[in-house]
Amino acid sequence: MDNRLDDIQIGNALITLAEKAGAAIMAVRQEADLGVERKLDQSPVTAADMAAHRLLLEGLPAILSVPIISEEAHALPLSQRRQWPCYWLIDPLDGTKEFIAGNDHFCINVALMDQNGPYLGLVHAPVSGETYLGSAQLGAWKYPAGGDAVSIRARTIRPDQPLLCLTSQRHGREAVATLLERMTERWPAPVEAQPMGSALKICRVAEGHADIYPRLGPTSEWDTAAPHAILNAAGGTIVGTTFEPLQYNASESLLNPDFYALGDPTFDWPRLLND
Repeated sequence: MDNRLDDIQIGNALITLAEKAGAAIMAVRQEADLGVERKLDQSPVTAADMAAHRLLLEGLPAILSVPIISEEAHALPLSQRRQWPCYWLIDPLDGTKEFIAGNDHFCINVALMDQNGPYLGLVHAPVSGETYLGSAQLGAWKYPAGGDAVSIRARTIRPDQPLLCLTSQRHGREAVATLLERMTERWPAPVEAQPMGSALKICRVAEGHADIYPRLGPTSEWDTAAPHAILNAAGGTIVGTTFEPLQYNASESLLNPDFYALGDPTFDWPRLLND
């Protein structure tokens, strides 16, 4: 996993595959019936989720033949998953509720995991056609629809500039509101909050359009792995609320703890965020 040429080949192939899956999602979006059903945990799944899921399951082994963990498939036991040195971790349609609601805050997440960490990540936004791609070897990039790739970088915190915080549109509102009050009391410049859906929030931090995304509510590992790789490549990080690195494939559950996605890991975040 340390060959730059391999990363380039994998990244280019992933972009092509994600665009194909994105087109399938947008085709379903044009239908009157989105095929909404409920999974065992009562979360929604649509025909678009399943169309993208099938395309990714067909296409990823041709790029790299390793195991696949998908939101739309049954996860194997930890005892088996922990034996994998490398695997795909995917969310075929991140932001299903946003998709059903008719807004644009949904995306496709594909992460290549190496030694249980996010090695390479791709996030594709079907509505805008934008794609984010990143790894330690490639760096972090944004591909505008029909345009040339642009290198992206998380921004450095300065006390004289407003602090921009992205928030979930549906989860942890009360806890985040309390956190925002604390940040506003301690930060010398304005603290601005903007709600947004899906993993695109972490990508916005990676490209320097926001400073922090606090997630104080439920997520799964397929929600964070791909944008985590991109944010790492852009100079940022994701940590738990006690500032330990976010872990993957460490328990039977694939649920994440609460976390902070941070653009500037050198800033004294505990002083600003802790009680």
